[in-house]
Amino acid sequence: MIYTENTPNPNAVKFVSELTFSEIGTKEFQKKDINEIKNNFIQNLLTIDGVELILIGDTFISVKKLDTSDWETIKPTVISTINDYFEKNKKPVLQKHVDEIKPENTENESDIVKQIKDVLDTKIRPAVSKDGGDIKFVSFKNGTVKVELKGSCSGCPSSIITLKNGVQNLLKHYVKDVTNVEAL
Repeated sequence: MIYTENTPNPNAVKFVSELTFSEIGTKEFQKKDINEIKNNFIQNLLTIDGVELILIGDTFISVKKLDTSDWETIKPTVISTINDYFEKNKKPVLQKHVDEIKPENTENESDIVKQIKDVLDTKIRPAVSKDGGDIKFVSFKNGTVKVELKGSCSGCPSSIITLKNGVQNLLKHYVKDVTNVEAL
């Protein structure tokens, strides 16, 4: 059973299932990169008229559409594509052995960067995920944390408010060296 949840971004909808979509965490795919994508399911979603980006999480897929597209035609097609996949396949779309991700090299990270990543992973990412998005640490320099917003968060009208009132405040509270947060 697939159901949808609206997100704060009017151009993004979260498609949720009790089935597992990803064994490798959250991963984003954009229509502009479709020729490099080897996964047929992901290609099928990205070829739907109006779909520009998908974010696949453990039990959800967040779909972002173009401003000019209509959810009334996109939603049923996405749900049908998901249902069709799971009727023919009893495995996640993104699997560990097929879509292996190299672990990040964390041995040279400062304690501050480790603290920032911990706050992002434990306090911020779960909340952002509920809205069909993801947040990725990019860098820390001179008190400023740079992050990348993905999925429904990218281009969302309320993402700046979320970034400043939510992410920045939490990081400043838990990591005293943080003074500012910026999105790429």
